[in-house]
Amino acid sequence: MTLASPGGALPFRLTLSRQGGELAATIGNGSEQIQVEAIERDDQLQLRFAHYDSELLLERATLAGVWIKRRGDQRETRMRVQRTDLGPRFALPAGAPPADWTGGRFAVAFGASDDPAVADLRVRADAGATWNCEGTFLTTLGDYRYLAGNTDGRSLRLSCFDGAHAFLFHAERAADGSLRGDFWSSDSWHETWTATPAPDAQLADGWGLTKWRDGAALGDPTFRALDGAAVSLGDARFAGRPMVIEVFGSWCPNCHDHGAYMAELHRRYGRQGLQVVGVAFEHDEDLARCARQVEAFVARHGAEFPIFIGGLSDKAKATASLSLLDRVRSFPTTIFVDRRGRVRGVYQGWSGPATGAAHARLRQRFEALIEALIAEGDAPSGSTRAPK
Repeated sequence: MTLASPGGALPFRLTLSRQGGELAATIGNGSEQIQVEAIERDDQLQLRFAHYDSELLLERATLAGVWIKRRGDQRETRMRVQRTDLGPRFALPAGAPPADWTGGRFAVAFGASDDPAVADLRVRADAGATWNCEGTFLTTLGDYRYLAGNTDGRSLRLSCFDGAHAFLFHAERAADGSLRGDFWSSDSWHETWTATPAPDAQLADGWGLTKWRDGAALGDPTFRALDGAAVSLGDARFAGRPMVIEVFGSWCPNCHDHGAYMAELHRRYGRQGLQVVGVAFEHDEDLARCARQVEAFVARHGAEFPIFIGGLSDKAKATASLSLLDRVRSFPTTIFVDRRGRVRGVYQGWSGPATGAAHARLRQRFEALIEALIAEGDAPSGSTRAPK
């Protein structure tokens, strides 16, 4: 399948199958496979990404149609989509000379951002494969998730479609190994990017980039439960327990990667006393719609921890609503609190499963801090800090 992006065709893989008479649909981006709800009507196929308030509406006969992504306040994105022949994810420019290239790690600069990024690209030898290059971009705000495409060692094409993201990357590789190209997102965003080979490229550590505000108390801000009741992180039900606070938005793919992990942590450590709490910042002020989207988030990840509505996703407004951090810079942000209600670590951003080793390392650091906070029991301690 391809979306009609301003940068050209944006490909992704759609697999349809019958399971017990029911239609099943899977979206593929390289090694990632995303199951979506499939609804059949007389002449139409509806593929629903309920957790993103997003859907593909396709003609059953041709699979041509439209992707609709609703963003709150009656705003939505619409992009045409059509079926294409099976083959390589991208057809590379004719006449591009092949060259041996295994990818690697790169220091990246995006034209519209001052924030540094790191690219991790992995190239397989089989240039005729459906996709022979996979990777992602890492930033201190999160990663670009699963990007897949094709390269012949000179031209590089990557894309991702997951129901929320519609990313398209084009680049050309220079004789010195650097990359220069364009990035399109959804139906309107475009910027240039450059990448320089840098095997040891690292980002600033996410611990400490966002700080707890001096004098702030967990009970200061008031949020809304999904039923509209006023609630607080200082509620008595959380007292005396180590706590992990997830600051997120249900509209955010990085937050879904993070939320799946938060649900896992709650299941693994809840019996040992850990309390996970979510505070969601959404795209509009319609509490019913916000609650519906958070409930879809909960259902997708089997989350059994309480989630509150914090306010609007605009970061300045989220900072004012949360009032606990110096600034909300990233969705997600994770706050670690000990049994006495003292903040012991704040982590900005998230490295999801598409980042490989970075994801595994971050999980280890989160769990080391959680286990230390659980082990403290009721004894006073000030020694536990965010792990190095």
